Amino acid sequence: MLTSKQKKHLRAASHQVQPIFQVGKAGVNENMTTQINEALEKRELIKVSILQNCLEEPAAVAEEIVDATDAHIVQVIGSTIILYKESKENKQIELP
Repeated sequence: MLTSKQKKHLRAASHQVQPIFQVGKAGVNENMTTQINEALEKRELIKVSILQNCLEEPAAVAEEIVDATDAHIVQVIGSTIILYKESKENKQIELP
């Protein structure tokens, strides 16, 4: 679990990160969670964008992704989810 100080640090670091995944009408599937997990291993901090045609709420989509990838939700703001997962091989972000 991330502390509020760590979340604040990660939110600040995520400003320059662009969303690399989009969740649409089909929602979250196994293939998407596998790709998100691989991206988290490489980058540690990613953004996921939720399209307008997605039928699920952003918080529910975030929970689905977290359950499948063991990542941490940094923030759900509007239709954007910021996720963090510590990398085993490519450690880049030092948390306070």
